[in-house]
Amino acid sequence: MLKKTGIALAVLVAIAVAVIATRPDSFRVERSSLVAAPPASVFPLVNDFHKWTAWSPWEKLDPNLKRSYEGPSEGAGAKYAWVGNSEVGEGRMTIVDSKAPGSISIKLEFLKPFASTSDTLFTFAPDGAGTRVTWTMSGRNNLMAKAFSVFMDMDKMVGPDFEKGLAAMKTLAEADAAKAVPEEKR
Repeated sequence: MLKKTGIALAVLVAIAVAVIATRPDSFRVERSSLVAAPPASVFPLVNDFHKWTAWSPWEKLDPNLKRSYEGPSEGAGAKYAWVGNSEVGEGRMTIVDSKAPGSISIKLEFLKPFASTSDTLFTFAPDGAGTRVTWTMSGRNNLMAKAFSVFMDMDKMVGPDFEKGLAAMKTLAEADAAKAVPEEKR
């Protein structure tokens, strides 16, 4: 009986490992929004980590979030780190490339609850009288991430947060753009 139980357990483990091994080696989450403001009005909201508190969907999840900033105040080399509750965890971001007003590349590192590194890209493309803002996060799936992906889809987990962030960014950028228009042209 013990031998049969051991064999059954080994078969179940082998099946689980086989299923996990078939999961994708990488992930990608992408959302975009049309903002009724020029790229030059939207770009600074991402290029300066100090401005993220006004639009990032994760900033409001922990009222006691501890933030720290290093390097330049904006653009390449700017760094932002946070330590928060279980909803936001601990991590850091570094702007690795900033090409005004078209794109910003960010290295995103989560330290807790699970260590992972992802690449984040924001693009700002003229679209009619506004800007098409696209927020993309991509990364590699290690064995633990592959196992996690059996039960939770990264796009479904992070995508709605991207949508909230883009909506808040849209509101801010459009309000700022409206203030910049002279009174007689409104």
